[in-house]
Amino acid sequence: MMAREHIQNIGLLPHGKVLAVFDPVRDLAQSCAVLAGDAYVAESLEDLLAFEALDALVIVSPNYLHVDQLQVIAKTRPLPVLCEKPLYTDPGQAQTVADLAADYPAPFWVAMEYRYMPPVAALIEQAQQATGGIKMLTVREHRFPFLPKIGDWNRFNAKTGGTLVEKCCHFFDLMRFILKDEPVRVMASAGQSVNHTEESYDGQTPDIWDNGYVIIDFAGGARAMLELCMFAEGSRYQEEIVAMGPKAKIEALVPGPGRFWPKALGDAPVPQLIISPRAPKGPIVAEIPVDPAILEAGDHNGSTFYQHQRFNAVIRGEGVVEVTADDGLRAVAMGLAAQESARTGQAISIDFANL
Repeated sequence: MMAREHIQNIGLLPHGKVLAVFDPVRDLAQSCAVLAGDAYVAESLEDLLAFEALDALVIVSPNYLHVDQLQVIAKTRPLPVLCEKPLYTDPGQAQTVADLAADYPAPFWVAMEYRYMPPVAALIEQAQQATGGIKMLTVREHRFPFLPKIGDWNRFNAKTGGTLVEKCCHFFDLMRFILKDEPVRVMASAGQSVNHTEESYDGQTPDIWDNGYVIIDFAGGARAMLELCMFAEGSRYQEEIVAMGPKAKIEALVPGPGRFWPKALGDAPVPQLIISPRAPKGPIVAEIPVDPAILEAGDHNGSTFYQHQRFNAVIRGEGVVEVTADDGLRAVAMGLAAQESARTGQAISIDFANL
């Protein structure tokens, strides 16, 4: 699914074309090759890397494969790379990834596309001025359950890193990016209450969580909260991001994938940005529509297109990497700390110097 989303969005770029694909599931590789416009279907990752015309790579594999594949790429042909989140799934891999990224000779971009959703980007741009300085930040995601994936890899913590890593590292990245600050303490309560409890794979019941709260203290004194519910697909908006300060509240409302919106209800909701000053009171509401062609190309409110637009510019020497390996490492570290806090019932201190 995500491979197809990346391919469709790269295809919308004036300087973008997918030339080669690899997937160990041959049917999926061939399907993506057709979508890309008759791309070469590689027999292996090594075969893909030997394809001479490549000038960049996009990694869209299951979470637990990222580190091994990055190591092969770094050793064989370190092209500019855009790697889907999360960068790693096991705390023991953090130093390996940090060392690899430090020595990587080409641009290294982590796919934190939520930064590029148009209503979220508008909030990021206006939040500090509108609020008078953010003191509280809330991210609420009320969405559908995890979708079926090849090999059912996303049903188990061991292959995903856990829900608060797999799904929520996006939001921890947003918190750092919006606040321009670093976390110092994480407290979480989470679990598996509804989804996948009656499923079985090779005799194993899924252990992936489907809901939780995470509270994070930041070094500068702001606090942030994540509220996740993955059995709330009936919501009008999937993500609601709210920043509050002494002057006002600002919020971005983002609908879920348009293909999931019931046609009987008419057009899907349009994203909104709302600023609610304390004085004079009264919310200021602005709709932030996304180009329908870009919306059609994926499930993330156009963000994948804008992310690829910037990554493509970096490859052509016209931009800089905006989401670094360090950003990716820190987002995963926050997710792992949240997983540990929920598991133990204890607050977890974060010190990125010990990553």
